[in-house]
Amino acid sequence: MTTVPGRRSSTFTRLLRHGFTDPSAAERLLDLPELSSVRSDPVLLDALGATADPDLALRGVVRLVEAEEPDERQILLDTLVTAKPLRDRLLGVLGASEALGDHLARHPRDWQALVTYEATDLHPGVPEFEQGLAGADDPDSLRAAYRRCLLAIAARDVCGTTDVAETAAELADLATATLRAALAIARTAAPADAAQCRLAVIAMGKCGGHELNYVSDVDVIFVAEPADGVEESAGVQAATRLAAHMMRICSDTTVEGTIWPVDANLRPEGRNGPLVRTLSSHLAYYQRWAKTWEFQALLKARPVAGDPELGAEYVEAVSPLVWQAADRENFVADVQKMRRRVVDNIPADRVDREIKLGPGGLRDVEFAVQLLQLVHGRNDTTLHSGSTLDALRALAAGGYVGRVDAAQLDDAYRFLRAMEHRIQLYRLRRTHLVPEGEADLRRIGRSLGMRTDPITEINQAWKRHASVARRLHEKLFYRPLLDAVAQLAPGESRLSAKAAEHRLEALGYADPAAALRHLEALSSGVTRKAAIQRTLLPVLLGWFADSADPDAGLLGFRKVSDALGKTPWYLRLLRDEGAAAENLARVLSAGRLAPDLLLRAPEAVAILGDPQGLKPRGREHLEQEVLAAVGRAKGAESAVAAVRGVRRRELFRTTAADLIGSYGTEERPAEQYPGALVDRVGNAVTDLNAVTIAGALRAVVREQWGDTLPTRFAVIGMGRFGGHELGYGSDADVLFVHSPREGVDDHEAARAANQVVSEMRKLLQLPTADPPLMIDADLRPEGKSGPLVRTLRSYEAYYRRWSLVWESQALLRAEPMAGDGELGREFIELIDPLRYPMEGLGEDAVREIRRLKARMESERMPRGADPTLHTKLGRGGLSDVEWTVQLMQMQHGWAEPGLRTTRTREALAAACAAELIPGEDAQTLDEAWVLATRVRNAVMLVRGRPGDTFPSGPRELTAVGRYLGYEPGHVGDMLDDYRRITRRARAVVEERFYGA
Repeated sequence: MTTVPGRRSSTFTRLLRHGFTDPSAAERLLDLPELSSVRSDPVLLDALGATADPDLALRGVVRLVEAEEPDERQILLDTLVTAKPLRDRLLGVLGASEALGDHLARHPRDWQALVTYEATDLHPGVPEFEQGLAGADDPDSLRAAYRRCLLAIAARDVCGTTDVAETAAELADLATATLRAALAIARTAAPADAAQCRLAVIAMGKCGGHELNYVSDVDVIFVAEPADGVEESAGVQAATRLAAHMMRICSDTTVEGTIWPVDANLRPEGRNGPLVRTLSSHLAYYQRWAKTWEFQALLKARPVAGDPELGAEYVEAVSPLVWQAADRENFVADVQKMRRRVVDNIPADRVDREIKLGPGGLRDVEFAVQLLQLVHGRNDTTLHSGSTLDALRALAAGGYVGRVDAAQLDDAYRFLRAMEHRIQLYRLRRTHLVPEGEADLRRIGRSLGMRTDPITEINQAWKRHASVARRLHEKLFYRPLLDAVAQLAPGESRLSAKAAEHRLEALGYADPAAALRHLEALSSGVTRKAAIQRTLLPVLLGWFADSADPDAGLLGFRKVSDALGKTPWYLRLLRDEGAAAENLARVLSAGRLAPDLLLRAPEAVAILGDPQGLKPRGREHLEQEVLAAVGRAKGAESAVAAVRGVRRRELFRTTAADLIGSYGTEERPAEQYPGALVDRVGNAVTDLNAVTIAGALRAVVREQWGDTLPTRFAVIGMGRFGGHELGYGSDADVLFVHSPREGVDDHEAARAANQVVSEMRKLLQLPTADPPLMIDADLRPEGKSGPLVRTLRSYEAYYRRWSLVWESQALLRAEPMAGDGELGREFIELIDPLRYPMEGLGEDAVREIRRLKARMESERMPRGADPTLHTKLGRGGLSDVEWTVQLMQMQHGWAEPGLRTTRTREALAAACAAELIPGEDAQTLDEAWVLATRVRNAVMLVRGRPGDTFPSGPRELTAVGRYLGYEPGHVGDMLDDYRRITRRARAVVEERFYGA
């Protein structure tokens, strides 16, 4: 073909216009002598331009023509330009699949399999495929025959003769025929084994569901029985040899390549279990040991090869077990956990390209449909289908899924499966990753009918359908509940109240009837509030269900909505701020404390939508707000009420942040370092209580004495308050110290100080909507028998003459918290020599501390309490760790500045740094202390009242477990871990504290 230099030929231009990306190479191929008779035929060029990849299609034609015998080439070319059905089929396959082009180059006569165009050829089933494989009597001939049949399936697919569901069904039927042929080859190779057993092959997964991919593992389960007169063990062994040989025939790679792997890992016990079992052995396993996911997998079980009667018996026997799976404890949680685990295991660099397993992928659709089938299939046999799309249609027809949702999900699933088929068809490789290369995306887009800008169009369509799949996956399991209690759109089916209760029960709601009433109250009507809540509730119900107490979550949401539903910002916050809705769901369903705090002033829900709202506010900022509120108030009582309101709001902020950090959200995983959560809570609650006391002090002084109290006055934090380790249920341990101002009589100063303390305690504990702050001064000199308030000189005199070693130990936690800062510093200077004695403790003092600790362990443990689970006084609990650390502080604090701290973890780290305790022992003590503290916090969050041991009720115990990171059904693991960690800590205490 001659052209003027510098000018493109007309053929080049036509090739470019027909979609060729390398027209120069295409020109050279068309100029080959083998194509001389057709190169100018416009029909051929138009047909090539209609394929997914014209360049690939032309290369495939050239390779096929070159592979044909010379006298056969012209027949092929003549048929190609005169027979449109063949032309469309052959070029369509060559333009979409390089692998099938390779097959045709090896087996050029196979193009003739595409010539016929009869009715049976358009929609073949298992008999037609068995006929196509009939001559295959060895692995190589079976592979060649399989590819020949696959060629016809792909041709119908790319030409649009079959849709994606029909293509998947044909691939499953071809797999069925192939498994039968492979088993026949194995039986022929071992007739003695074949005579000793009855073997049935049960298809699982996509093959069982009649929805197979082009390249996929074919999941199977083998069931066998001995032949008459044969011992069971001998029959099972013979069946095992046949099954293993059949698997190798399909899976091994030969000169003809491979067919697909046969995967038997869905069998009982997985790869650790026997390959073949008898029917009774299968049933024994499923009845005693099977996990929820195994029943979910059995949804798709279908006998496909071997003994048909035995296969039917197997399906008939296991089917009732499948439809009882939803009655299992933690059923929904187990299935949802498995789905999350699948997503979590996807490498981060692949998750956005995973069309099967990623968010919005095929698995999202399949899991949602299967969950609904298992829940409602107990009472509705129309849902008993292994096919995802058939099951989805049945769910819509039964009213379990809205028709619009079902149609959208069907559309998304079909698109994603079609895209997956085109990705795999190219090289017949098992992959679910959307390619990144432009050539690959262009071919896929064109194969799906996108011709204007295929790369942009395919990316947009994929993201759109994945978004729909993801949204409906989240919604589908919950939305029909609302349709049972709210007005439905015209033409929609209705989910019955009974079916809705089944759904709620499966989700973990203990009182589904009450839950339905709440849903009705929230979503019925035509108001804007009802409309927005109908949109919000599907996802909220899912988050509630992912907690230990879904009923409490839904009830709490109703109460908050009743209080704030008419406030425009509330519903807008939940609708537009995705984090706010999820945060609210987590907070409302995790226990009693946080919802109680919120419901006393529901407007605090705004905290959950502010990106900075969950961060604790510093003491300085809080003190400014509190003192300003006191300054505005009229009278001490109203001032302290305002202060307590701030405390309640900030307690809610702290509990919400703790719960959300412990549970994690879809956007942010759970906090990985429990110690960070404990420190955050301890610091936040300590700062809050210190500010509250400072505000109450200012309010009382202001009302009685104006700006100046007759005596300088300070509040010293003690115990966990002074150590910045307060939990939600902790009292504020304090000492009160005062020093009369110059010219003030001692009696007047003492009377004023005592009056301040009395009034502060009364106002902070008044019964109101806000939680009280209990102030405990029992650590003062002489305990309850001593004066409530002392002067600094009185403390000095007492400690000089009467102080006991336990009082010096208690002073390790002393830190000024409120009042006169200078007086607080003077108090600390007074007690430092007591708590950090020069040269450390003498032997008598050490013996006394150990004696006191042993006495406390034997006398103060509550009767009937399990010492292995008591967080404060139990083995390896808070007392064990704290006394061990405090002993080191008193012995070495005089020489090691790092030990002079009120905080347990900080002192332990300093002791380790000073080589006073090995790093491993320090880590053991720290882990136990953090865990025990978190358990105490969890108990308060869950029960709404403090406790030092794990709750006994299963729901509360599960809630504590969820807070600590244990999934439902694993509270036993939680208790075992607690005992193990604290047992190790106690061993360190025995050595480091008792010197054992």
